[in-house]
Amino acid sequence: MRQFLPAIGWMAKYNTDTLRHDLVGGLTVALVLIPQSMAYAQLAGLPPYYGLYASFLPPIVAALFGSSRQLATGPVAVVSMMTAAALEPMAVAGSQGYIEYAILLALLVGIVQFGLGLLHLGVIVNLLSHPVLLGFTNAASIVIATSQLGKFLGVPVEKAPHHFETVWHTIQQALDYVYWPTIALGAGALGGMLFLRWLNPRLPYVLIAVAITTLISWKCNYGQDKVVNVKQIVCPELPRLIKEFNRQLSTIATFNQTRSVLKPEIQKIKKEKSQPCSRCHPSRMLTPSSLIEENLEKNRRESQVPISSIGPKQILSLHLMAGVIDEFIADAKRRLVNLRAKLMEYEFVEVKERDGSVRYHQRYRVPYGVQTDWHVWRIKAGNTPLSLDRLVLSGGGAVLGHVPRGLPSFSKPCWDLDVARKLLFPAFVISLVGFMEAISIAKVMAAKSGQRLDPNQELVGQGLANITGSFFQSYAVSGSFSRSAVNFQAGAKTGLSNIFASVVVVIVMLFLTPFLYYLPQSVLAAVIMMAVLGLINIKGVKHIFRVSVSDGIICIITFIATLAFAPHLDKGVMLGVVLSLGVFFYRLMRPSIAVLSLWKDGHFRNARKFNLDTCRHMAIIRFDGPFFFANIGYLEDEVLKIVREMPELKAIIFKCNGINIIDASGEEALELLVERLRAAGYQVYFSGLKEQILEVLERSSLYRKIGPENIFPTVSKAVEYIWPKIHEKVEEEKCPLRFVIQKKVTDMEEQDSHYQEEWNRPM
Repeated sequence: MRQFLPAIGWMAKYNTDTLRHDLVGGLTVALVLIPQSMAYAQLAGLPPYYGLYASFLPPIVAALFGSSRQLATGPVAVVSMMTAAALEPMAVAGSQGYIEYAILLALLVGIVQFGLGLLHLGVIVNLLSHPVLLGFTNAASIVIATSQLGKFLGVPVEKAPHHFETVWHTIQQALDYVYWPTIALGAGALGGMLFLRWLNPRLPYVLIAVAITTLISWKCNYGQDKVVNVKQIVCPELPRLIKEFNRQLSTIATFNQTRSVLKPEIQKIKKEKSQPCSRCHPSRMLTPSSLIEENLEKNRRESQVPISSIGPKQILSLHLMAGVIDEFIADAKRRLVNLRAKLMEYEFVEVKERDGSVRYHQRYRVPYGVQTDWHVWRIKAGNTPLSLDRLVLSGGGAVLGHVPRGLPSFSKPCWDLDVARKLLFPAFVISLVGFMEAISIAKVMAAKSGQRLDPNQELVGQGLANITGSFFQSYAVSGSFSRSAVNFQAGAKTGLSNIFASVVVVIVMLFLTPFLYYLPQSVLAAVIMMAVLGLINIKGVKHIFRVSVSDGIICIITFIATLAFAPHLDKGVMLGVVLSLGVFFYRLMRPSIAVLSLWKDGHFRNARKFNLDTCRHMAIIRFDGPFFFANIGYLEDEVLKIVREMPELKAIIFKCNGINIIDASGEEALELLVERLRAAGYQVYFSGLKEQILEVLERSSLYRKIGPENIFPTVSKAVEYIWPKIHEKVEEEKCPLRFVIQKKVTDMEEQDSHYQEEWNRPM
């Protein structure tokens, strides 16, 4: 039980001093967690209160089942961004279908992490090497920070297929019009948080900034909204656009509902599409058109009615079963996005007519001489139908709005096999990236506190947190780098600090949600910017380049690819992983091979690197790396190249200390190489063979072919034994290998003299 539930260990040793530290840590984390979680939920395309739902049960489960005692689990920026990128092609952000898909994605992420932890496959996270993770984190931080420019500047801009297009459109829109109070509140909050953190990092600077700006927003009526009738707006084409906008929303909802109803039939059609038509030639595959014809014929035979009598609903169902429904949904979403952007581009000003009525004219089409204050009003268009009688105009900055009071209810995730298959790969990538963020800060805290960290158990804890959260309307969560650091600095000792933080979240959801209504959206954008910009690490990139140029290049390519593919951050990660694996396999296929000679410190070094002379009659060749099927050709070519460059060569000593693995292909290639060299008249010796390599050679009989007398424990022993035989009839006054023998003899003589003195010393 202690292995599966690590909380039992720290619960058994709990005391009042630990309780005091955990209480302070939990309260401190909660003050950061509440505004951050709502901001990250919006980053994921969800209503803000879903961030509070994700901060309720998942931190408690992760604290009980995880091995790290200070890791703060909950909504994080990178996972939220990747959630939005995975779901936006499938549903409208913020819609009911989108929310259901987000909860299903959390369940899949939890299953992947829990499975990896149970199978002790935590090492799979090593696929994300440090250069890849650093390049991805730097790029993702920039993408997430710039994704908040629209809210920070108070500019409504629709997302483009590529993130850099969205940023460019935001800048263009901001040059045309910005609401300065929005910028003032956002910049003030960001500057205040930076100042307070510089003043004292232990201060709850996020909560202080949020509280002050919310109070200002409430007092100054920052979020000005008006409900008007569309007849009050002087814009002839506006009713038509609103009706078309509502129609597209209804179309998407209808198609989504139809797809869920017809899912079994769609699966049946897809299965039939992959099988040859039995009525035709076996090699002919069924096409959507042929399937429709066959279904029409089948319906005609079963109902005994002519094909012409089949209504449009049946024909539409057949098309939907053939997969056309996905194209309809994608087309409707594109139309909806364009319509929303067009509606939000309209700028109106309030005009008082002579009869006392109020009408709204377009900003640049105001009649001459009318009375107006030139205050700009815009249409608020989200993902819900617009009412012609009660159209909401926004004349101020955007605020958080209504946050429902109460705890999330228990509900099973809406399981859809088609959607689950599409989300499986994003779930796997989110699992790895989220866990890497969690385990990196957990390792740092474990090293400082001296606690034991088990990556596999941490995977189990994170997986169970996501699985449990998905049954209580939570989206995917992970360990937070910033909040974990806050938790550790506040003095938290055990996972109970996360439980205290969740209790504070519960209190907020039950009693304090009305106070969140006036929280400015630009301040939430500043909170996200503050959190992610601190993750940018330029020094780490410079350090990687100093250590390895190839790793530095991989880091830069991952960084650029992540920026280019944004908002699809997973593509940048996968490119970095592929590059890392490619470099890894390239190094395995071309291991280091060097000719050694004696260095002044008495050790054998790379002759080319240290500019050393080599013996003309003996060659010491060093292998560094495994000897397996992928590099045997390269190794053989390099050895034969060395042999051809030494015409007076008589003996070869292979220094094999660096060989850890040898497979069947490597063993066969080594046998052929030895036979080939001996057939050419060369003496072949081996030194430094490890036990596992010797066991393979003994099982394969290659050990007997080489000869035990030709295998030495060290290269010094080999040179000491072989050198006199090779140089017996050779006149070589200054052999680069002779000094090692002289030094060896001298050392042995000094050692014997020391032992003799000790023996003759009186007792």
